[in-house]
Amino acid sequence: MTQQGVRWTADQVLALAPDAASRKAGSKLGAAGPWSETGSSDEGTVWGLCKGSGSKPYQTVVDIADASGPAYKCSCPSRKFPCKHALGLLLLWAGGDAAVPRGQAPEWAAQWLAGRRRRAEEKRSGEAAGAPSGSADPEAARRRAERRAERVTAGAVELEQRLADLLRGGLASAERSGYGLWEETAARMVDAQAQGLAARVRELGAIPSTGPGWPVRLLEECALLHLLGQGWLRRERLPDGLAATVRSRMGLPVSADGKPVRDRWLVLAQYDTVDTRLTARRIWLYGADSDRTALLLSYGAAGRAPELALPVGLALDAEVASYPGAGQLRVALGEQFAPPAPAETRPPGVTTSEAAARYGDALRDDPWLESVPVTLGRVVPAPDGDSWQLADADEDAALPLTPAARSRPGLWRLVALSGGAPVTVFGECGHQGFTPLTAWPEGPGDAVSLC
Repeated sequence: MTQQGVRWTADQVLALAPDAASRKAGSKLGAAGPWSETGSSDEGTVWGLCKGSGSKPYQTVVDIADASGPAYKCSCPSRKFPCKHALGLLLLWAGGDAAVPRGQAPEWAAQWLAGRRRRAEEKRSGEAAGAPSGSADPEAARRRAERRAERVTAGAVELEQRLADLLRGGLASAERSGYGLWEETAARMVDAQAQGLAARVRELGAIPSTGPGWPVRLLEECALLHLLGQGWLRRERLPDGLAATVRSRMGLPVSADGKPVRDRWLVLAQYDTVDTRLTARRIWLYGADSDRTALLLSYGAAGRAPELALPVGLALDAEVASYPGAGQLRVALGEQFAPPAPAETRPPGVTTSEAAARYGDALRDDPWLESVPVTLGRVVPAPDGDSWQLADADEDAALPLTPAARSRPGLWRLVALSGGAPVTVFGECGHQGFTPLTAWPEGPGDAVSLC
């Protein structure tokens, strides 16, 4: 049962938005004007009717008591989770009982909720009965895995030859060839079922003619791609942890096989990355008792956001299981013992120098790692010429912000929150700099999402 006495803040609601457009549209619907027949129950359900462009209002209901995060149902045609109507309803609910009073759920909302509860109970019953979750034919699964490994090996050998041809002909040829060559190479890697190689090849194709120093950046990426290909071809000689990392980087499916760890997991940040094929959602968690940071990664088909969404600043009592690989932080969400609830937990902060050292240490386990999650303590956002940096308040050191971070509205929220005073900032630290994702004021105060 959700804690109805403590409602979420507007920032926690808006942190659920799948993109900036949904955040803006949901904010406009966070007022009582378009809503009617709103209500909430002690069981953690919020509902309401929202006037739209048609003759019938949209029926919107949110189950905020779901232990794995809020679940949504809306009669609008949007494919986003949550849609703008669900965000608006939650913003209205966050305002208090005056706008969303306690009451009895209408039949359309009660039916949806009963169906969810029934399916959850059936799932638990099946798991308790030991229902099989894997392949019914282990031998057939082994043969499929061997055939895929053979195709991936053929793709890695072909890519090695193409990289050798590129270096033999000179990097300038990459600029003359255009993007078509890289896309054709990426398609060959997809045919070889090496999606990890395909993604990195596409990144290579975007480097030529991107400003001064592009040949150096291209050579660096070629070297990492060569290292990955050689890692796969020599995977039998690698330590188990590094071999698992190589398999994951190549795009082969892996399962979480670590021992479940139960903790109070603080939701540090949530954001989506979108391409033409799918939407990837990254949710960073911090375990208050285990003092570890973990990553939940989920996917949605092209144009459709993943359904798993957790409000930033809340904590959930749950188990997670780790994926294999040296230095890997990805986990799978297991049994949840209570829905997300407000928490005063904050991860401990480190200095900017320690953050850079952590990234360097992590590269030993995973040379292809773009960044590591880090919480910076007592830093001040400050301009640095045409750029921005996070300056350490207690030592003469700073971390530059990444180009992506400098173009986001979250930068100005961070500057406003700081006002020139030190703040605590969680984000990702990598070779391009630091990307702030969430911040806290130095004194008491709620988390502010910067995504």
